[in-house]
Amino acid sequence: MLKNIAIAVVLVIAGILVFASTRPDTFSVQRTTTIHAPADKVFALVNDFHRWGEWSPWEKLDPEMKRTFTGPAAGPGTVYEWTGNSKVGAGRMEILKAAPASKVDIKLDFIKPFEGHNIAEFTLTPQGENTEVLWVMHGPAPFITKLMGVFVSMDSMIGKDFEAGLANMKGVAEK
Repeated sequence: MLKNIAIAVVLVIAGILVFASTRPDTFSVQRTTTIHAPADKVFALVNDFHRWGEWSPWEKLDPEMKRTFTGPAAGPGTVYEWTGNSKVGAGRMEILKAAPASKVDIKLDFIKPFEGHNIAEFTLTPQGENTEVLWVMHGPAPFITKLMGVFVSMDSMIGKDFEAGLANMKGVAEK
């Protein structure tokens, strides 16, 4: 009996590992909102890492988080590094490209608790007196990410933070 249970457990684990290996090699999470503010006002919130504290959903998770800003004040070459508790971990962001009032591309490197190297993109589309904001993060999905994805969706895990961040951004930009 015990032998049959052990064989069943091994088969279940092997099945999960095989299934995880068939998952996509990349991931993408995106959310969008419409903000009643001009694109240049929204752009200023994204293009300047010093302003992320006003809206980013992760900024308030660790009041003791250490932040370092280097490079220009805003735009390409601007770097933001952080180290904090287990909720925020450690990492680095660098603005790679910025097209005024329309797009910001960011290289996002997580160091702790898990290493990850992704790209975040903010696309701003004027719509009359409003601005549609599309926030996308995409990157490679190594095996550990694929395995985690069997049990929890990256989209639901990160998507809720994107939704909170966009709601915060909307509140700040519409003041």
